[in-house]
Amino acid sequence: MAKHPTPVILCSHGSTMMLGEDSTAGRYWEEVGKEAMKRGIKGVVFMGAHWEVGGAGVEIASNPGKDAVVKQPVAWVTPDKYVDYEINASPELAERVQHLLEDAGIEAKLKPDLEWIHDTFLVMNWMFPKSSPPVTVISTNAYYDPHLHVAIGAAVRPLRFEDVLIIGTGGAVHNLYRNAWTNIILYRDNFAQTKPPQQWALDFRNEALDAFTKNSGPALRRAAMRLMRHPLFRDAHGTDDHYAPCLFAAGAAGDEDDVGTKNTSPAEVWELEQMCNTQFQFGEWAPIKA
Repeated sequence: MAKHPTPVILCSHGSTMMLGEDSTAGRYWEEVGKEAMKRGIKGVVFMGAHWEVGGAGVEIASNPGKDAVVKQPVAWVTPDKYVDYEINASPELAERVQHLLEDAGIEAKLKPDLEWIHDTFLVMNWMFPKSSPPVTVISTNAYYDPHLHVAIGAAVRPLRFEDVLIIGTGGAVHNLYRNAWTNIILYRDNFAQTKPPQQWALDFRNEALDAFTKNSGPALRRAAMRLMRHPLFRDAHGTDDHYAPCLFAAGAAGDEDDVGTKNTSPAEVWELEQMCNTQFQFGEWAPIKA
């Protein structure tokens, strides 16, 4: 077991065009992958934003290997930039996650036929080019109870001491109803800022930045949940799906033992005028012994 926990990564994955377009976010994801591979990472556990289930609990992708993985189509990515990414889905890692969740009193079922969605393999394509480490993804729960999603992150926190990378992939400011879609639909330019972001987007971005970088330990979890009651939350998140992974990440990085952890925002890029893809890292990589 690793003595130093792996950092928790919170990705704002943005639009589907982030799969093939160069950006500061993509280059940060590349760096995360390099750091992970240097340390012999054994697996990756995601919570994404595009797979939710009803009921009281969650589901966990348990596709039996890469040949059993089907990926959903990806819009707006030109053929020359599309990558047919190889996802090494791990039923063994899925079962480990299931046991941790059940031990924490959280209902968890395996799903061996998940169709994987861009919020996970878009990020993995940058982190681990061509092929992923053993990986699984946890669904969100469609009731979007903040306490539940924080608890899910807390339950899988022990994996950080087993050389497993925990990643939430959602969005800091992600309201699809407010985006300037013409930039993509007509011009295939997701980074065009024909107008400055509106004040609500800038203000909530700043609130998220403060919440996730100026708190640690249980205060991080409380700050993440408190943002859902912020007056600008519904402006920044027209729906709760892309914020749930933020709660998950805070849960995984917000234990009492995480008090004093260095939490940072290593990269950021704006898309479609109003969508802010801020990246967060909770914790630091273990030093590499000479």
